[in-house]
Amino acid sequence: MALKKKFFKVEVPLTNTSVELLSYSIESLNKKTIKLDLTRNLRGKSIEAVFQIKVDNEKAIAEPKKIILLPFFIRRMLRKGVNYVEDSFSAECKNAWLRIKPFLITRKKVSRAVRKALREEAKNWLITYVKDKNYEEIFSDIIGNRLQKPLSLKLKKIYPLSLCEIRILSLEKVKEQEELKVTVEKVKKEEEKEESKKKKTLKK
Repeated sequence: MALKKKFFKVEVPLTNTSVELLSYSIESLNKKTIKLDLTRNLRGKSIEAVFQIKVDNEKAIAEPKKIILLPFFIRRMLRKGVNYVEDSFSAECKNAWLRIKPFLITRKKVSRAVRKALREEAKNWLITYVKDKNYEEIFSDIIGNRLQKPLSLKLKKIYPLSLCEIRILSLEKVKEQEELKVTVEKVKKEEEKEESKKKKTLKK
């Protein structure tokens, strides 16, 4: 007797929702990728997300792999008499390596020096921001605008922006268990150094 396809529930923790996918078995969904349009969830901000499904104990969970701010949203935000600043770099977080592509729009036209300063400050701030977080938290922070807001306030000291967004965030590589141990030890050492500096400062 031929197997029939049926719908299986897939949890999407990033958006606190679930989707139903058609398949022969829940196991066959493992490692499959899906695309979801998150525009409705984000009140008009046009973001598309790519997820990879992980099946464990008959439960399917969609883990984020990439989020993209769609081009037509960016085009809608661009105006005459402004400049945009973009960048692309790799950054290490607690449990993975990420590819981050920020996108900034200034309120008026600015010099090349100002654009360079904005690009460098954004890169340094983002590398520092992600290093102590898991990639799941970073995806969630971008979706919830918890990353863009403080970044915009930081960059405002250089020049005010009309848009401060992450155009693309993608997962380059998830760390293996041994790599995670090394990262944890590195973070602990850095925390110990900071604590030691504070104690010396207090003694003075």
